[in-house]
Amino acid sequence: MYRIVFSLCWLISLLPLRVLYVFSDFMYLLVRFVVRYRRKVVRKNLRESFPEKTEKELREIERKFYHAFCDYFVEDIKCFSMSKEQMMKRMTFGNAEWLKEGFEKGDYQIVLLFLGHFGNWEWIASIQYSFPEINVSQVYHKLYNDVSERLFLYLRERYGGECITMQNTFRRLYQLKKEGKKVFCGFIADQQPKWEAIHHFTPFLNHETAVFIGGEHIAKRLDAVLAYGRMSRVRRGYYHLDIIPISTDSKSVPDYEATDQYMRLLEEDIKKNPHLWLWTHKRWSRTKEEWERRQAANGNDA
Repeated sequence: MYRIVFSLCWLISLLPLRVLYVFSDFMYLLVRFVVRYRRKVVRKNLRESFPEKTEKELREIERKFYHAFCDYFVEDIKCFSMSKEQMMKRMTFGNAEWLKEGFEKGDYQIVLLFLGHFGNWEWIASIQYSFPEINVSQVYHKLYNDVSERLFLYLRERYGGECITMQNTFRRLYQLKKEGKKVFCGFIADQQPKWEAIHHFTPFLNHETAVFIGGEHIAKRLDAVLAYGRMSRVRRGYYHLDIIPISTDSKSVPDYEATDQYMRLLEEDIKKNPHLWLWTHKRWSRTKEEWERRQAANGNDA
């Protein structure tokens, strides 16, 4: 099954992006109006995140979101055969001078990059082309479907980087540090943690939001630099990512402060271009009130 799906995706990817975008426009109509893919979730998230906006404004964000969502799908299909030259033209990186200088001087050994489900996050893996001398990696959550797992691993590692499972993140980064390797590792940390993994809430898009603190925790243990990837969509099929420093001395930063700053930066980007974020997530189903109730029931301080 994997070979069949892979072959089909590869053949489709040979089509020019302008042709794939025609398919994306058709898919938009199906996804939004026929299948209505998670439309109730999208509308609920938008309404609660932007209570100040009119229904007309929310529908316009919804329209743009589904268009961007379908574009994301065909752009990832294109990755099966996209050349290095094409990718470097379409996915560019900036504000990286401070980072390259730190690596060259030996001031930095491990840099953790906080990212969101914003724009086309899969294309960010091509950052390995811009840092050929650095071990580029990304943390990912293992998929339950074996075919999907293998397909995404292929797409995410075809640029030369390494995928690390969430459970193995610290162990692998610690191993690379002991070997003296320079490491650049991406964390997509805007998902909802499980109840047992919740330790902190922060204001985010008009919600008290449970957040992952694993990236910050690992940074402190490994004395790593923390940064944020600010993505923008230049135009259809072209993206740019600026690398914004959060802390070059993570051990000295008070607990949760770096995570809070990451969420504030992501919120700024979402408010500026809300259609580029992934609104289909059930991001706020675990509330602070329920978490506090569970903590009290277990005899823990909230």
